[in-house]
Amino acid sequence: MKHNPIETIIGGIALLVALFFVVFAFNKADLRAPSGITVTAKFNKAGGIITGSDVRVNGIKVGAVRNIWLNENYEAMISMVIKDSVRLPDDSTAIIASEGIIGGKHLRIIPGTSTNFLANGGNISRTRDFRSLEDTVGDLIFQVTGAGGGGAH
Repeated sequence: MKHNPIETIIGGIALLVALFFVVFAFNKADLRAPSGITVTAKFNKAGGIITGSDVRVNGIKVGAVRNIWLNENYEAMISMVIKDSVRLPDDSTAIIASEGIIGGKHLRIIPGTSTNFLANGGNISRTRDFRSLEDTVGDLIFQVTGAGGGGAH
């Protein structure tokens, strides 16, 4: 079987282009493990957040969820890594938010106004639990039908 050198060159170019796209996609997806400070937050309901979910401030990714576990009181504990370049006030609020009706979840941080900042190993004490669509619809039905059974007789 005879090999044509042009076929070999074209095959090599195709492999280089494929490698370029893999490296480009890896960098664009920002799949590298973030480095920075680790902080935790306590929630009553984790609401579908998973390890690796984004941590965002004003829609900008500033970190990632590192670990999720239950504490001794069966509360959801979420550990996250925040970039060193982002200094969050220690009175910031953490919220589990949805990316849309069928989208994934992320951790949204609303910076506080304190002049003291979270340090490595710190804790975000202000949190808001995830509200599912079912929770919202249930509240709406409860309000429309009259809280406490004050509906039609």
